Amino acid sequence: MTSTGKAPATAPGQRTMIGVPFERHDEVRIGLVGLGNRGNGMLRGWLGVPGAVITAVCDTLPDRAARAADRIQAETGNRPTVYAGSDTAYEELCAADDVDLVYVATPWEWHFRQGMAAMQGGKHVGIELPIATELKELWDLVDASERTQRHCFLMENCSYGRNELAILKMAHDGVFGELTHGHGGYLHDLRDLLFNGSYEPDEWRRMWHTHTDASFYAMHGLAPIAACMDINRGDRFSYLTATSSAALALADYRERFMPADHPSWAETYVKGDRTTSIIRTEKGRLVRAEHDVSSPRPYSRINSIAGTRGIFEDYPARIYVEPDHRGHAWASFDPYLQKYDHWLWRKVGDDAANNGGHGGMDYILQWRIIQQMRAGLVPDIDVYDSASWCASVPLSGESIRKGSRPVAVPDFTRGRWHELRPGLDSVETDMPAALVGAGR
Repeated sequence: MTSTGKAPATAPGQRTMIGVPFERHDEVRIGLVGLGNRGNGMLRGWLGVPGAVITAVCDTLPDRAARAADRIQAETGNRPTVYAGSDTAYEELCAADDVDLVYVATPWEWHFRQGMAAMQGGKHVGIELPIATELKELWDLVDASERTQRHCFLMENCSYGRNELAILKMAHDGVFGELTHGHGGYLHDLRDLLFNGSYEPDEWRRMWHTHTDASFYAMHGLAPIAACMDINRGDRFSYLTATSSAALALADYRERFMPADHPSWAETYVKGDRTTSIIRTEKGRLVRAEHDVSSPRPYSRINSIAGTRGIFEDYPARIYVEPDHRGHAWASFDPYLQKYDHWLWRKVGDDAANNGGHGGMDYILQWRIIQQMRAGLVPDIDVYDSASWCASVPLSGESIRKGSRPVAVPDFTRGRWHELRPGLDSVETDMPAALVGAGR
């Protein structure tokens, strides 16, 4: 499917998921699908959130699923059901009666079908980046969510980063004036991991670089910028152009560090080292989304937001806003972070430091999902946000194939993007009291 920007027709009885709350749960029963590095890394957080209970685990590798079950049993006294040993084992978990939320942390090529299976099995589903890699798949997930009235959302931990949430509050408070542009992305030297068979036994992530030239994973920086600009809540992505540099860095790394018998020597890399996507919004704002995991460099998600009164840039965090600053010199972000620190970090920050990876962002995300499901709240991130952010994957590839021509970004809300509604800049609420502090 190429992008026309037009929404497909809806099926009879299909209803929007905008503003639809979770049903209330005394406790949230979680089924984990994919227990590799990411899935296993998130275990600690799920085990630490009050009211979260892991009732099922699934992996194609039985020993990996069993190790996770052993750990859960050792820490909670309850052993989850294990589904393992085949490529379709996840289907049994998605059909199980004792699961409320399916968490998907498998290779990208599995995300779409596992998200669909979860919703068709009556479960809400949180999917690691991206929720799908093709435009039709994104629409199918939107349709399935509307048809089943189950939530499907991107597990975008960076949306809950401390700086990201603070600049979101500042943007909404008008500190930057009228927003005009923002930059974000994912700039992370992954060369060692991409060639490390012990990190990803099937080395699936490197394989994407052999068959597709697109921005695979820019959402870590793109999503927080979208939140600041109220994408799907008053503005929307309108069209996108993309271009890639030459694909040189992985081959260079292989030449210097891989032995002659390494399987990577049979590969040809087509994914450009740096992919830049430029997105224009309906209100005339500009977003630059970067993706580069092949080049030697320090880590950055860029995190820049700017408007008529000032600008913030991260890595390192710095700010310049009128009338506080003058003289073309950056100022410290510290006093602004203290003033605009999001309630989630003030309330849960200490627990995040003890339970969460990636500086605590993982735990904040997990805590908030469980809180919303237990309290019966509308999710911060819905299927429309998730599809809009992840559309940059297929759309960047389409634009590159067309010589960097602009391609339309679909309106996944089907015309409701202009409606103002809550999102990540949420009102402070408590974890329901019944199980606070109980842990699992």
